[in-house]
Amino acid sequence: MKIYYEAYGCTLSKAEAGLYVNKMLGEGNTLVDSPADADISVINTCVVIKGTEDRMIDRISQMSSQSRVRVLGCLSSVGGNAIGGERIEVIRPREFRSFYAGNLDDIEIREPSIFEGIPINQGCTGSCNFCISHIARGKLVSRPQEKIVSQVRMQLERGIREVRISSLDTAAYGKDLNIRLHDLVDGITSIDADFRLRIGMMEPKNTLEILSPLLDSMENVKVFKFLHLPVQNGDNRVLESMNREYSAEEFIRIVEEYRRRFPDSVLSTDIITGYHADDEESFERTCSILEHAAPEICNITRYSPRPYTVDYDRSPPPSNKVKRWTKEITELHRRITSEKLQRQVGRYVNLMITERGKNGTWVGRDDAYRPVVVPGELTLYSRLNVEIVATGSTYLIGKVS
Repeated sequence: MKIYYEAYGCTLSKAEAGLYVNKMLGEGNTLVDSPADADISVINTCVVIKGTEDRMIDRISQMSSQSRVRVLGCLSSVGGNAIGGERIEVIRPREFRSFYAGNLDDIEIREPSIFEGIPINQGCTGSCNFCISHIARGKLVSRPQEKIVSQVRMQLERGIREVRISSLDTAAYGKDLNIRLHDLVDGITSIDADFRLRIGMMEPKNTLEILSPLLDSMENVKVFKFLHLPVQNGDNRVLESMNREYSAEEFIRIVEEYRRRFPDSVLSTDIITGYHADDEESFERTCSILEHAAPEICNITRYSPRPYTVDYDRSPPPSNKVKRWTKEITELHRRITSEKLQRQVGRYVNLMITERGKNGTWVGRDDAYRPVVVPGELTLYSRLNVEIVATGSTYLIGKVS
């Protein structure tokens, strides 16, 4: 059987779908480049905002005119009834819970190009009032540590040297198994091989519970000094309305301890603008917390009410205000990013090449997971020393030293 594959959404969802398709390839099927050439097209979907959901539905419709379609991801849970049909098969995220009970464990990586990383737990421990993901995916189910470590070994045997572990909240890992994320990190980094580990997004509440031992584990040279910690808003009143279960001060405490331990590091965060409880005061406090935390990466999303959530019937502030807030926060972050990148110019850094770039270039990652574009004939996962000579809008440019 010929399979075509497309993936959208978060790293976790792509990682699950990539392994799912690799499992199909292990059953004797082959990968093709177009739905028109496929017996079945597999699409991984996202519904984090309404616009994304609409694009997913349109794309499924296009693909189903060319082949049968199998739908994975969050749309299959919250919108599955609307997209099912004679040529469309819906695999709901809760059905993936069986993957976490053993079906993920022995999947051979047949096609590294669609391998996005290793899922470590399904669901989460939170219940944010705006979030549809925890509704789609259910409560926490963690994979046994030894199964994840075994899959890392399989990845390394395939020559893939960038290990990425992901979930809706990696800091929640193991709470249902009486172990925690730092135990898993220690287990992975104990593997005797040359690789780098990137830890996926962590929610502040669970991160606080394990902060000290987690930072100890991140000291290992195999771990990228990269932290994805979403704050969403800088105002405690709004965070309480969101049911985020932490305060702005607790977010800052994590950031300060992380920066103190790893001065040369990268922080990524998320901001929601136009939440129904937002006002001018919360906007100012959000700008203030961004100034203080100075994240190198900031994912800014306008609030989009999602069905089945507590907040679905709550109206956002006037669109002109939300547009202005989004624009000013975006400009603030661009300034922070530009200043941070400029400070890197003139440094000499060691890179691991992780992917092909554009126009004959390659992209490597330094120890803090900053992307560095390097021209020349290089080899995937090779190591080299470069001088940072310039910057782009979100990346560095290096010259082999």
